Amino acid sequence: MTASSADGALDAHGRSTDELVGSASKTRQVISWGLWDAGNSSFHALVVTFVFAVYLVNAVGDDITGPFSASTWLAWSLALGGIVIAILAPVTGQRSDAAGKRKKALAVLTIGTIICMFLMFNVKSTDSPLVLNLGFVSFESQFGYFWLGLGLLALAAAFSELANVPYNAMLRQVSRPDNVGRVSGIAWSFGYFGGIFLLLFSFFGFMAGDGDQRGFLGLSTDEGFNVRMVVVMAAVWFAILAIPLFLAVPELPRDPRVDTKMTFRKSYAKVFRDVRVLYREDRRTLWYLLAQGVFRDGLSGVFAFGAILAVTVYGITESDVLLFGAAANIVAGIGAVLAGFFDDRFGPKAVIVTGLSSMIVTGAILLVVDGPAMFWVFGLILCFWVGPIQSSARTFLVRLTPPGREGEMFGLYLMVGRAVSFLTPALFGLFVWLFAGDRFGILGIILVLSAGLALLLTVRKPDQLGVGLAR
Repeated sequence: MTASSADGALDAHGRSTDELVGSASKTRQVISWGLWDAGNSSFHALVVTFVFAVYLVNAVGDDITGPFSASTWLAWSLALGGIVIAILAPVTGQRSDAAGKRKKALAVLTIGTIICMFLMFNVKSTDSPLVLNLGFVSFESQFGYFWLGLGLLALAAAFSELANVPYNAMLRQVSRPDNVGRVSGIAWSFGYFGGIFLLLFSFFGFMAGDGDQRGFLGLSTDEGFNVRMVVVMAAVWFAILAIPLFLAVPELPRDPRVDTKMTFRKSYAKVFRDVRVLYREDRRTLWYLLAQGVFRDGLSGVFAFGAILAVTVYGITESDVLLFGAAANIVAGIGAVLAGFFDDRFGPKAVIVTGLSSMIVTGAILLVVDGPAMFWVFGLILCFWVGPIQSSARTFLVRLTPPGREGEMFGLYLMVGRAVSFLTPALFGLFVWLFAGDRFGILGIILVLSAGLALLLTVRKPDQLGVGLAR
């Protein structure tokens, strides 16, 4: 049974919210929390970016007919999923905070992602139509496997992104004020290194070689079996690495002052009310949410368009792009770990400002240099700063947020990021069109990073705690 006190809610063992989120972090909890990120990286690296999405477009949907191509349908499905994420993110965080069910929310969303990944095994590359017979209704479609894969991918992406809300909210629960930067950086590096391991293992074990048998495992390519097994392997990896978090990290106590049975309409009303409170009482947090949305969109552009630029502008061979991608993740992971110490010493704003400034200068250099060697050097410098900025972006918000409200704030964090996620793709395409060359798309990325930096410079660095939000 819970009770309220001057310090906040108490759990069944008499521990207050402030005690749980501010207690000394334990190595076991930190590692367990970071392993979830390493597991979640399997979805982003193998499903969204390098393997399943490519297979879905180039193999399963290669014969799609009509006015829209398979890649167009993929982009639209992910965009639709992004809208769903933006709508649900703030309410997901708010309700998990109030009910003291961050771990439960994370578990449901994690399981949802993993189930979708397992179901992707059924997405075959075949000329045969997909036939479903449910007894009372039957369904047959020539391109049914493509639509099945598209739906599972969009649904899994929504589950995975929403899972980051309660996950990021746990950062204060596994850290102390004096080491939150290091804990965040270490966990972020787990995600990078986990993705690298899976990429290399998948390539050599499941994909490498020619003919009907691929990789050192000798898996058949019939109906895309080797690719479908990559996704199954990724799902198992995620499931195993997610378990330690649920065993080691304590749950947040329920706040008895908050109605945990609010309807979604009332929950959204509370979101807008809290935004108004932030505008009146803590505009620093509101401006930071806007700034991080802009500069994080610029960071996404670095990885989204980096491979395209490597091949079309700097002469990197397509076979070497995967190697560059692995190297980019390695340096970003190292950067995240190293920057964590500077985050705790000088604050997250100093890390982000330094990183963004360095990326802008490096991007300007890439505009005028040529050749693979120059891209390897300055491209990796650019990627090095992505890890520190991403890691410090979430510690900045943690340091602004009152204890017990992290889920709500990270819901807004994700919502704002989704709301401005069109900026970099739009500007990249605009500059490529205006100057008739892929190289000039870099100007679009630089412009978004510069806008994010300008907004951040107006935000005062965080104190220990932020202003409380309206109950």
